[in-house]
Amino acid sequence: MKRIMAVGVFDLLHAGHLHYLEQAKSLGDFLTVVVAHDDTVRKRKHEPVTGQDLRRRMVEGLKPVDEAVVGNSPDVPIFDILPRVKPDIIALGYDQEHAEEKIRSYLANNGFGNIKVTRVEGLTDDLDGTRKIIAKILERSRSN
Repeated sequence: MKRIMAVGVFDLLHAGHLHYLEQAKSLGDFLTVVVAHDDTVRKRKHEPVTGQDLRRRMVEGLKPVDEAVVGNSPDVPIFDILPRVKPDIIALGYDQEHAEEKIRSYLANNGFGNIKVTRVEGLTDDLDGTRKIIAKILERSRSN
């Protein structure tokens, strides 16, 4: 069985998230999604609109997802979750700002060299990201 791991915030779930997870699932048999911890979202992006437990539940309800877990808080090393998930492949979203080579190097240097890292294709829709959706809502509210 080939295990896939996908990661993300998944705040304001949208079609781009579903597409990412469908693409990730197509890489193997069992998809575990790591939903970012609220404190990680605050530190790296913004105040989450929905809390980590609700985001995890929403993601777990999507058809391609076999399991969803909340990631570590930012004071715990990001890759500490790997022994729990045991992925064969880490699937990155097309717009995630992760440096693939940096991840590969970390994996190789820390006993996880057997894990592949791949980036999936994006959705060819103009509303495939949370920021794009919020911008469109704000644009429409200003014009009304």
